[in-house]
Amino acid sequence: MVSFRTLLPTFVLLAFAECKINWGGCNQLQALQFNSSTIPVPFQCGTLDVPLDYSSQNSSEKLTLELLKAPAPLESKGSILVNTGGPGLPNRQDFSTLARNLIPLTGGQYDLIAFDSRGTVNTAPLTCYEDPIQEIKSFLGQKPSNKSDVAVGELWTRGTVDAEACFEAGSKNGSVMTTAFVARDLVSVVDALEEDGLLRYWGFSYGTILGATVAAMFPERIDKIIFDAVQNVHEYYHAQANFEEWELSDTLFSAIFSECVKAGPELCALAAHNETAEELEAAAYELLEISKYQPFPVGQLVVDYAAVKSTYAQSLYTQRAWPLTTALVDVLFYGTESSIEEVLSGLPHINITGLTLPGLAATDIALAGIYCSDNQVRTESFDEFVPAIDKLYSLSQIMGDLGVSSYMRCQQWKIKPKETYRGSLEHVQIKNPPLFIGNTLDGHTPLKSAYNVSASFEGSVVLEIDGYGHGSTAVPSECSLKAISAYWVNGTLPEPGTRCARDVEPYTNDWWPEVFKAAGVNETWIHKG
Repeated sequence: MVSFRTLLPTFVLLAFAECKINWGGCNQLQALQFNSSTIPVPFQCGTLDVPLDYSSQNSSEKLTLELLKAPAPLESKGSILVNTGGPGLPNRQDFSTLARNLIPLTGGQYDLIAFDSRGTVNTAPLTCYEDPIQEIKSFLGQKPSNKSDVAVGELWTRGTVDAEACFEAGSKNGSVMTTAFVARDLVSVVDALEEDGLLRYWGFSYGTILGATVAAMFPERIDKIIFDAVQNVHEYYHAQANFEEWELSDTLFSAIFSECVKAGPELCALAAHNETAEELEAAAYELLEISKYQPFPVGQLVVDYAAVKSTYAQSLYTQRAWPLTTALVDVLFYGTESSIEEVLSGLPHINITGLTLPGLAATDIALAGIYCSDNQVRTESFDEFVPAIDKLYSLSQIMGDLGVSSYMRCQQWKIKPKETYRGSLEHVQIKNPPLFIGNTLDGHTPLKSAYNVSASFEGSVVLEIDGYGHGSTAVPSECSLKAISAYWVNGTLPEPGTRCARDVEPYTNDWWPEVFKAAGVNETWIHKG
């Protein structure tokens, strides 16, 4: 498959994107969905029709993008487009929870806009099974590959079945949901905004893959970009799995217990057992093995290996999820008399997308449609994939077996995309060199990846934030607030080697509002939750 970049010059793209965005108030359901804060953001909702298939100049078929805008509280200097990650996640929903923090981080001078990427939510979703029950069964089949001795073989076969089903039922939408097409959507939105014709973009996690792709495809259309929680774009497109992504997962997991001991039993109840951090971590791993062979009843739930593993994995996103992991070990392994329900009710609010089981199944299929179409590696047999499994297991006990099912499905993917970006991702030069951001310990996107991708962008700088979790928003820091807002307001990059200290310690209830107040940010911008 050749890249259509050379076949679709910019003037063709402009011809496709001559419509304006229809902005208006969000309807009652949307307002409820996007505004749960005690200080509501005056979100605006909008739509924009773009081509379903950019590779076909003769097709008039359109795709409607659904957009969400957080207007600038100060006089607007333009718009920043935001992608919160994925792929496959509901971008507008996740953006709505982050917007209250992103507004101060951008200096309050830009409108912030997000849209649900094609293939996600209602935007040309990929349907592989006409029967919703079958789609749910497919999702439930994506279990950790180390759950049993036979799980790995079952997952390869599950991948075979899913890849065939998606090919038979979903080839039309599945062929036009690649990151390259979403990059074209970004430029279409920029054109419809009728500002200065340049893209300002902030991408988190998978959003950094999208950012690298749009910058490589349209370097002349880019003003400023922040790459935040950086995925290795080279592996994403050209490896059997995202190996580098999991290199620090276990190190971060260890920090959960060392910080618990440091915080003491007043803040972390697990520390009351007077054991070392190493002993508490060993107990967490032992609990995982026990749950594999004898799951625990918790109310009406069965907490098995997959449930414990999922809880551990969630704790890598933000230190605000650490108390759930320590409580799980405390209650299930040590037998402390406390219900998980009580523990949950006492935790600070954690922004984790609330999806129903059908919604989770749809998100899983969307992830497959985007990532599998982007990835340019295919594996002919299960035996040929075994070395990749071994490598994943050696990289991380926590995360190594969680992505195997997804990678296996992609290695057998059959839908042929209309366009996958196959051009160079080296020596990319844009108007203003981009800012890369990485946390010292990020269990999903290690700091190493920020440096690896930054090397491809001339003049770029990596900002390190000394903290735990996935992305800059997971580590409240006045230093990073100043560095990020300075980049957006006037294009100033921090000095190479800058390392920002965190201002909130694990197992406390403090968060961004306290940091914003200390920095003198207008209180009407501050998210109270």
